[in-house]
Amino acid sequence: MALFKLTVNKRAYQADVEGDTPLLWVLRDNLGLVGTKYGCGIAQCGACTVHLDGKAVRSCVLPVSAIGQGKVTTIEGLSDKGDHPVQQAWDEVDVAQCGYCQAGQIMTAAALLKEKPKPTDEEIVNTMNGNICRCGTYHRIHEAVKVAASKTK
Repeated sequence: MALFKLTVNKRAYQADVEGDTPLLWVLRDNLGLVGTKYGCGIAQCGACTVHLDGKAVRSCVLPVSAIGQGKVTTIEGLSDKGDHPVQQAWDEVDVAQCGYCQAGQIMTAAALLKEKPKPTDEEIVNTMNGNICRCGTYHRIHEAVKVAASKTK
């Protein structure tokens, strides 16, 4: 076990865990941040997506030892009041059905819009393609990303 100092959602945390512990489990089990979901455990579904220094990463396969001085943002830290443009668009378009994948979908979309504020349809499809929605709300997800893009400056 080792003591890892982490910055998550602009707050300092410490976690006494093995270095190969996936960030997902540190977030959920050690820090109590349960918005990030476990889906597949092999970085294929996207439910566990968080931001590391603004880039979307799959926390289920990212060892906590790889974080270093990086800054992690989870769905809980995306906005103070759930008013990030992507979150607003998700509500406006009524994307969620079961909702399980939505934190990962939102985090992926937010990272895309930070990098490309006005993405093309092809860029949206290519970026969001790695996130699985078992309910099949892909059309609404795509529409919400476009709505969020229209809300960004």
